[in-house]
Amino acid sequence: MKVIKSEQQWRELLSPESYQVTRQKGTERAFTGEYWDHFQPGIYTCVACGTPLFASDTKFDAGCGWPSYFEPLNPQNVREETDTSHGMVRTEVLCNVCDAHLGHVFPDGPPPTGLRYCINSLSLRFDPAE
Repeated sequence: MKVIKSEQQWRELLSPESYQVTRQKGTERAFTGEYWDHFQPGIYTCVACGTPLFASDTKFDAGCGWPSYFEPLNPQNVREETDTSHGMVRTEVLCNVCDAHLGHVFPDGPPPTGLRYCINSLSLRFDPAE
């Protein structure tokens, strides 16, 4: 089920920093996010709607300064779109439930997928394993 809110509702729900990343397609600075070097077992969910996005056992240290995963928890929970901003062509990753900008996916990750989902910490909330 899609989560749709007004811009005012998103502003009230999210911190100014998370709003800038998730609703305005911003990017946090490398090595500054809460989860770039976080490896506790659990699930990373969408900060805007709570949809489960990535499992900690798919997280790896890509050395890029952002949380990186080799696959989403459920492929139906994320959507990919072509991003031609900043003079380059990249693949943007969005929450498929609330359309939050999460980050980008690149074809330079580890096996088994060869993908690197490079995600902003400000797009995520962490739910530790029991």
